[in-house]
Amino acid sequence: MSDATKTLLIKRYASRRLYNTETSDYVTLEDIAGFIRAGREVQIVDLKSGDDLTRSYLLQIIAEHESKGESVLPLGVLTDLVRSYTGTAQSVVPEFLASSFEMLRSGQSKMVENMTAINPMSQMPGFKAMQESQAAFFKAMTGGRFPETILPEGQEAEQPAGESQSKEELDAIRKQLADMQAMLAKMNK
Repeated sequence: MSDATKTLLIKRYASRRLYNTETSDYVTLEDIAGFIRAGREVQIVDLKSGDDLTRSYLLQIIAEHESKGESVLPLGVLTDLVRSYTGTAQSVVPEFLASSFEMLRSGQSKMVENMTAINPMSQMPGFKAMQESQAAFFKAMTGGRFPETILPEGQEAEQPAGESQSKEELDAIRKQLADMQAMLAKMNK
């Protein structure tokens, strides 16, 4: 399992210092927030008791960002969260939040896909010609093994007029080139 996919273990010492077991150095809450933003899963445990403190530290990171004016959570949502800790809503809220964030992540992925499919740059003059020249370049560089990801899905590059020549025309050009090389070789003697 690569380091990027396994959970990063952070140990909290009695002094409340946080120790990154992967790099053997001390880290701050901002460092931990950076690991999470980079896509890492993080687990924070108390060294002495073994208690999982991840939840508390994640809430602390959120509280610090919110207090710095980097508000993501509207006041109404925070109020509803506080209310959810009492009564029957407590059992429903975690599932609701988890599914809401999953829908958000899924929606973001679909939006990114749509942005590439409906690329705003495609409306620019010359964009199609640029795409076609890129496609021809990659086709030439890969000897015809052209990666399908160069153009948006379902779109094929139009072949320049020169590429539609028949095999016979190509063979004729090769023969002319060979004749010219032979002539040059005779001249050098």
